Amino acid sequence: MRFMMLMIPKGYETAKPGTMPDPKAVEAMMRYNEALQKAGVLVALDGLHPPSTGARVSFKGGKPTVTDGPFAEAKEVLGGYWMIRVNSRAEAIEWAKKIPGGDNEIVEIRQVQEMEDFSPEVRKAAKGFDELQAAVKASGGA
Repeated sequence: MRFMMLMIPKGYETAKPGTMPDPKAVEAMMRYNEALQKAGVLVALDGLHPPSTGARVSFKGGKPTVTDGPFAEAKEVLGGYWMIRVNSRAEAIEWAKKIPGGDNEIVEIRQVQEMEDFSPEVRKAAKGFDELQAAVKASGGA
C-alpha cells in the first residue's frame, strides 16, 4: 500500500517567494527522511516552493483560466510530501507521528489509489496507465 504524507505548514499560504526553512528544522527532517529510507518504506519526497510562486488552472465551463499565486482564498497549502510504501494505514500513521513537525504544521495522510481498487469499467477506461507509469519511472520521472 502506498500513502502520501502531505505537510501542511500553517502560514505558508502567505509566504513570500524565496522563503527558506530553518536550517535546524531541515537537519531534523533529514534525520527523519533517512530513517524512512533505511526502513525501506520511502518511495519519493519533495518540498514545494510557496504558493506565491505558483499558479492555478481552473476549468469553469471547460475553459482553462490561469490564476497566479498567492491565492487569497487559500486556508491550507502543501509545503511538501513523502510517498511511502507500508503494509497498512496504521503503519503510515505511525511514520507520520515520527515527523519532527512544529506547532504550525499538520500532516495529512492519504492512501494512493491502486488499479485494483477500481471497478472493471474504470480499469478499462484507464487501459495503458500501468505502462505509462512504468515508462515515467524508467525515464527517471516520478
